[in-house]
Amino acid sequence: MAHPRSAGALGSGLDATLAPGAFDWSLAPELVLPLAAALLTPVAALGHFLFAAHMTQHMLLMVVAAPLLLLADPLPAILWALPRPLRRRTGRLLAGGRPLRVTWERLTAVPVAALVYAAVLWAWHHPRAYEAALGGEWVHHVEHLAFFGAAVLFWWPVIGPAPRARRPASYGLRIAHVVIAALHGSVLAMLLAWSPRVLYDTYAAVPRVTTLTPLEDQALGGVIMWAGSSTVDMLAVLALVWRLLAALERPAGAAPAELGAK
Repeated sequence: MAHPRSAGALGSGLDATLAPGAFDWSLAPELVLPLAAALLTPVAALGHFLFAAHMTQHMLLMVVAAPLLLLADPLPAILWALPRPLRRRTGRLLAGGRPLRVTWERLTAVPVAALVYAAVLWAWHHPRAYEAALGGEWVHHVEHLAFFGAAVLFWWPVIGPAPRARRPASYGLRIAHVVIAALHGSVLAMLLAWSPRVLYDTYAAVPRVTTLTPLEDQALGGVIMWAGSSTVDMLAVLALVWRLLAALERPAGAAPAELGAK
């Protein structure tokens, strides 16, 4: 960890975790690949013809790219890459107690992040919203931004990237946060997989590019949603339990470590 005066150089009161080299460059390929796979490969084009492909795209954004971004802890590297005057101004905006910092801390509090994530996930899978995204390019972009942004909010209190000011949520709360999301996400996935009818008319009308019927394609998409999110959620819970067990060996009163702490 950098000396506290490193953070003071920002003129911001940011803690010493905001130091050059804090970005975990080993995660860069893993971060770029899911984003590229979701947005730049044939998966993106197939999403207009196959519900399963579209669901794969969403899973890459929400349960792969978003947590990897936070595990990489990019803010320190981004700040130190800025010219010094801009770095100082940005640092002051992010200092503890400033409106931007306070707003972000409220948005990433577990109850708020959980509600936003659930609302975005369920709302965009409503047939009208989903069909609007399929039928309009800009709406489709808004949908993807909403999914990625909600996922960043959701994973933020779990991983705890910089800037770190408030005391992190307890391990119990973080585990409950992930488990609850896994449960309601599984319910949505089962509704999609077990629906007796095609929920999104577009997929019933477009030319078939595989041997799957529209209903089979929808069921496969539900399975992809369940399998993808459940796997990552389980890994996150296991990591948190491991951290919890390690914390039991620390002296009483020690703050919970962040999942993404180096």
